[in-house]
Amino acid sequence: MITVIKSDARHHQDFGWLDTHWHFSFDTYHDPANLHWGALRVFNDDVIRPGQGFPMHGHRDMEIITYVIEGALEHQDNMGNQGVIRRGEVQVMSAGTGVMHSEYNHSKQDPVHLLQLWILPRTRGLKPRWDQRSFPEAARDSLLLPVVSGGNLPGTLAIDQDAQIHLSSLPSGKGVVHKSRDGRKAYLFVIEGQVAISDTLLAAGDQARIADESELQLKATADSELILLDLPDVRH
Repeated sequence: MITVIKSDARHHQDFGWLDTHWHFSFDTYHDPANLHWGALRVFNDDVIRPGQGFPMHGHRDMEIITYVIEGALEHQDNMGNQGVIRRGEVQVMSAGTGVMHSEYNHSKQDPVHLLQLWILPRTRGLKPRWDQRSFPEAARDSLLLPVVSGGNLPGTLAIDQDAQIHLSSLPSGKGVVHKSRDGRKAYLFVIEGQVAISDTLLAAGDQARIADESELQLKATADSELILLDLPDVRH
């Protein structure tokens, strides 16, 4: 089963300093029929204006993944971590027993475009943890590059869940295949370009929620960037 949700069907908010699309219920947006997809609880497509951001705030018992598409995001937390997430970099933060952090656009001139995903953990009450890594475009050219896993894939950032996150830069005409296990769900988001999945075209901003598909064949019909998640079918 493949369900496509078009870009303009997403929940949109423009707060002035933040222009965002929330793919699932979040903050002031609540839809009982749109709470999560398997272990994926939050998928936010954020553009933060120059010099703006989220002040210090708290999370717990959530695996938080941030991927910067364009620009640079400044991060600080109460674990002593401070730095900048730049284009092509991925950060993971296991909130565990509780963590406080802030996120600001590092630039005073240019917006920062990022994706932030929240994945439900396997275990509650873990010690908070943070990590960050760069995944250059050349490393994900014409393939599905795993960047986050449950710790079982070499070269990936680890989270406390049996989930995988893949990034891909697909030139027009190139295709990739993703194979999964029974009982799994998948989630595809087209960041840029146009991608065909099972003869259905997805444009930039479109998403596909996928269940009971052991093999996915994806083909770019324009130069494209995408993110693909392989997820356990857990209940929120």
